[in-house]
Amino acid sequence: MDKYRHIQEAAYKANMQLPALGLVLFTFGNVSAADRDFGVFAIKPSGVPYNELSPDKMVIVDFEGKTVAGELRPSSDTLTHAVLYKHWPQIGGIVHTHSTYATAWAQSHRCIPIYGTTHADHNTIDIPCAPPMDDEMIRGNYEYETGFQIMNALSEKGLSYEEIEMILIGNHGPFTWGATPDKAVYNSAVLETLSQMALLTEQINPAVKRLKDSLIKKHFERKHGPDS
Repeated sequence: MDKYRHIQEAAYKANMQLPALGLVLFTFGNVSAADRDFGVFAIKPSGVPYNELSPDKMVIVDFEGKTVAGELRPSSDTLTHAVLYKHWPQIGGIVHTHSTYATAWAQSHRCIPIYGTTHADHNTIDIPCAPPMDDEMIRGNYEYETGFQIMNALSEKGLSYEEIEMILIGNHGPFTWGATPDKAVYNSAVLETLSQMALLTEQINPAVKRLKDSLIKKHFERKHGPDS
């Protein structure tokens, strides 16, 4: 297991950020950390409370979803992570939570509209919500199919995983990803904040308009453009 220690430690530290940031309750969430040279990732074990976690308890899984090392059962979402790692070569970390506000938007089957410059600092588009999975996929290998549900939803909207690093799954909850586990956790925290802001915005002004393009462009390029 020593050769996997670095991703076990990365996965452990990233998982411990979830309760610290208020993104999970009990065991409702997971982070994984990938090593592409070995073709594996470390992920939180299923059903283990955060205060009982340690690097040694992180389970090592390959990109086919098969356990390579570890005594515990990997997260129930492991196959979703495996599918995304296998098909998206540029990512090194994935987060899934049931954070309150992002999950509420997912349960409402709504994309999160871009209303303000905080949103535009991170994305130029509405945060997509994939439709609920169809019955055939649900009856099949559910966690495996969830990975394809994410990829198909982005593809249908003409988006790439490098263009946007967060999505909602209808009736389920949010997934985020990034080049590193820390970036994936950052994206998860940003998504939850944007979800809360959008809800409050619509409550304060139900007729609110989407942020105008000039402000979207200005704020995104200020953070991500050539002069950022």
